[in-house]
Amino acid sequence: MRVAESTDEVIGWLFSQLRMRYGEKKLARERDLIGLLVKTVLSQNTNDLNRDRAYESLRSRFPEWDDLLKAGTAEIEKAIRVGGLAHQKAVRIKQILRRLKSEKGSVELDFLCKMPEEKAREYLLSFNGIGLKTASILLLFGCGRSAFPVDTHIFRVSTRLGLVPKRASVSQAHRVLGEMVPREMAYELHINLIELGREICKARKPNCPECPLNKRCFYYLNEWKMQ
Repeated sequence: MRVAESTDEVIGWLFSQLRMRYGEKKLARERDLIGLLVKTVLSQNTNDLNRDRAYESLRSRFPEWDDLLKAGTAEIEKAIRVGGLAHQKAVRIKQILRRLKSEKGSVELDFLCKMPEEKAREYLLSFNGIGLKTASILLLFGCGRSAFPVDTHIFRVSTRLGLVPKRASVSQAHRVLGEMVPREMAYELHINLIELGREICKARKPNCPECPLNKRCFYYLNEWKMQ
C-alpha cells in the first residue's frame, strides 16, 4: 500500500482490479431471512456443498419453520447430519427460532431491515450462535446494508494485502473492513475477494505472480519475494 494513497483510493483500485478479473456482481437480496440465517448456521465448519445438502434435507423434513419448532432436537439433528456438528447446530437453530417466536410472535426477521443498522447488529449478536459473520451476512445479503462479512478467505486475503493488521482477530477485521469498504462496493468486493482466495490467494502456496493485486500486496512485496 503506497503511503501517499488514501484508503478510498486503495479500495477503489482493489475493487476495479477484481472486477476486471471476476466480473461485475449485482446484489439480489435474499427475501427469506430465516432461511439465510439457518443456512449461515449450517455453513459453520463445513463446505458449501454439505451446507446446501443439510439445508435441503432440513426443509424437506420441515417445510414450515413452525414445523421445526415442534420437532425434537434429535429429529433436527438427523435432518442436518450431512453438514457436520449436527447436534450443536440443531440446538442453536431451534433456540434462535424459539426466541424469535417468543419475542415477535412469529418466526420471521423482516423487521430487521427496518431497524437502524447498529441496533439490528446488536440484536442479532444477542443470540447464542450468531456472531459477526452471520450478522453481517444477514445485513448485507438480506437487507442490503453496508455490512462486510469476513470469512476465512477474506480474512486471509485482507491480512496479506495489509488492509487488516497482521495479528488482528476476525472481530477486529470485521470492524476495520466494515469501516473501510463503501456500501456500494460491499457486495461485489465480498464476492470477488472470496473468488481470489479460492483461486489464487490460497492458504498454502498462494500463486502470487498471477494475482491481480500483487502490486499493492504487502505479503507479495515483503514476504513472498524474499523466499
